Amino acid sequence: MRSSETIAVGRPRVGPGLLATALATVLVLALLAVLLWIVGVNALRWFWPSPVWQFTLYDGRVVTGEVVDRQYLPTDQTRPADYRVLVKTGNREITGHDHLWVRESEISEIQKPREVVRITRTSFGTAYGRILRARDCDGQTLDSVDAETLEPLLGEASELLDRSADLRGTADRLRRPISRLELGAATLRRSDHARTAAGNREVEEIQRRIEHRSRRIAPQLEALADELRAIDERLSRASLVVASGDVEREIPLAGILEVQWPNTMSPLHRAAICGRNFGRFLVDPPREANTEGGIFPALFGTVFMVLLMSLAVMPLGVLTAVYMTEYASDGIPLKIAHQAINNLAGVPSIVIGIFGLTFFVYGIGGGIDRVFFAESLPTPTFGTGGILWASLTLALLTVPVVVVATREGLVSVPRERREGAMALGATRWQTLRRIVLPAAMPGVLTGLILAIGRAVGEVAPLMLTGVVKLAPSLPLEGSPPFVHLERKFMHLGYFIYDVSMQSPNVEAAKPMAFAATLVLLGLVLVINLAAIIIRRRLRLAYRVMEI
Repeated sequence: MRSSETIAVGRPRVGPGLLATALATVLVLALLAVLLWIVGVNALRWFWPSPVWQFTLYDGRVVTGEVVDRQYLPTDQTRPADYRVLVKTGNREITGHDHLWVRESEISEIQKPREVVRITRTSFGTAYGRILRARDCDGQTLDSVDAETLEPLLGEASELLDRSADLRGTADRLRRPISRLELGAATLRRSDHARTAAGNREVEEIQRRIEHRSRRIAPQLEALADELRAIDERLSRASLVVASGDVEREIPLAGILEVQWPNTMSPLHRAAICGRNFGRFLVDPPREANTEGGIFPALFGTVFMVLLMSLAVMPLGVLTAVYMTEYASDGIPLKIAHQAINNLAGVPSIVIGIFGLTFFVYGIGGGIDRVFFAESLPTPTFGTGGILWASLTLALLTVPVVVVATREGLVSVPRERREGAMALGATRWQTLRRIVLPAAMPGVLTGLILAIGRAVGEVAPLMLTGVVKLAPSLPLEGSPPFVHLERKFMHLGYFIYDVSMQSPNVEAAKPMAFAATLVLLGLVLVINLAAIIIRRRLRLAYRVMEI
């Protein structure tokens, strides 16, 4: 053979197939990088304390706020080419909006005043302006206000608010036994037993107990009410007087969460504020129709729902895969089961949601209400959407993934190990439990990873089985019975959809949507990494057992 026709050994030829796969891999990684870049940059706007600018226009108007966006305006018959900037002006109660487009050609002067503050409030969004004076809880006026003098005022107002919340909680706990007795009396009056003499005596006895308990707690409730009135009176005195342009207004300290001087911050200070804002974003509840505040209820609901779904789908999927692989004989029933699993994997999620609504909510939940909560009907307890039914619906949606991955793991275990264990006297169940399942556990965890990855992002089934825009309480709390599986819940996927598509204030909600998306991606990444680490350790442990 001529030297020109010699092919070097060990050097693969770069053919069209290899080139196509390499380009596809690079394209996928590039798209993933672009996705993370877009989400990360837009989410950072929610946490990073941007500087506040003051724009003076040629018509005399003054616009103060943060620059959110900048767009190019092409030329037309009346105007030359220009740019416009989107300014977050806040002060919604004054102007009726909190974002304003300003053409750069209309701006005569741009400043970054050091005295301008950003005020984060519990209502009406963000406020911008200059602090003129402040009043403390005793009504004394402070004409000179800076960060050092304002911090104790806000701290005192926060302590009074916390004390007020504690007092209201104490009053609710005192009234709770009376509420239970009143509910029991109302239920008894609606029953047929109330028409009998014994029923009348029971109702009268409950009424006497209500009156006795009311008289006993009346002094405590009156003392709590007096203290609450004193706290409310002190809080009504404390306020900030802020000037926004030519408008002065008084902002109660009770409605202020934080005051910042963003134009005086160093980069290190901004980074620290960014980290603190991210922490608050994770633990605070949402405000202002989910356009302000945090995402804790949605984050908690997502994690709790995934936990319940995993507890439901893992036994069901693993047992199904074990039976189909280890016990079922080849034949038509097994082929039908294979086809059913494959078809179930291809069913649209909204169809699974309809099934969950019909079977779990109306069927099982309605039956539970008729048997155990008949006195509460027609108000449903379990016969309406809740986190339990949503978790079971998603378990049904993801069970094919667990079955297929578990079957792959079981099939990968060599037949010789089964036969060797049984030759040593082990039963079929002992062989399955001690030899086959440990070796197939990486495949089982792979199925769990894929199931969680799909369940976390599903929204359509949840809209029919229990997710809500704003849940008044969590499904898990510190008082008995602790777990409330019948309660509706918030979910990060639906939260993002609602903020992005249903928010009345789109511009204010956009950074919130990206920030929640970043947290959702991080949650999926953390769950997957944990499962991957566990799977790797199991593989290493099983290899050591083999040696």
